[in-house]
Amino acid sequence: MATRQIATRVDAEQAELFKETTRRLGTTPADALRMFVTAFNSHRGFPYDVRLAEDLEPFDTEEDATRFATDLSLKAINEAR
Repeated sequence: MATRQIATRVDAEQAELFKETTRRLGTTPADALRMFVTAFNSHRGFPYDVRLAEDLEPFDTEEDATRFATDLSLKAINEAR
């Protein structure tokens, strides 16, 4: 099977986070990108929803935004248990 190299540039901070996350998952950045490409091609597009919410409105205050983020994080943590 012939292979091709695909290259891209990302922010240095994002690259380091990506490398650390793949390491923690027990894989490599290259393998993670191969998995993404395979899933992308199998789904004939992104393997997850990519869209804007129809009723997207800004938060009234920073406190509202913080409360929303906190509640969402706690929900995700509880669902993972």
